[in-house]
Amino acid sequence: MAKLDPRQAENDPPRRTTNLDRTLTALADPHRRRVIDLLGERPRPAGELARAVGLAPAAMSRHLRTLRQSGLVEESHPEFDARVRVYALRPGPMNELKAWLEETERLWSEQLVAFKAHLERDEPE
Repeated sequence: MAKLDPRQAENDPPRRTTNLDRTLTALADPHRRRVIDLLGERPRPAGELARAVGLAPAAMSRHLRTLRQSGLVEESHPEFDARVRVYALRPGPMNELKAWLEETERLWSEQLVAFKAHLERDEPE
């Protein structure tokens, strides 16, 4: 996987920034984070997710729509009943978020090492 360089943010394709913004916005809600945790175990039907999270079906539907639009989950229908919607995680958006976090951490580490070296250079002996 290619390294993402936040220092080139102004040259970044808008798609990356938009995707990352959508992912972070979707993950900002605790109910949606709980859904992500549950789907990390296995794909689940919408009704099961609603019961596990403790939400009414209509409220869960709105959260699942947000997660679908962000690309974090995908919806499928089992052959036995097209009315049932089963949700599963999609790895792409989380991989992009992870890469961004790793690069940001690397840049902060470099800055802190440089700052420490600067302080040690200027210390009186």
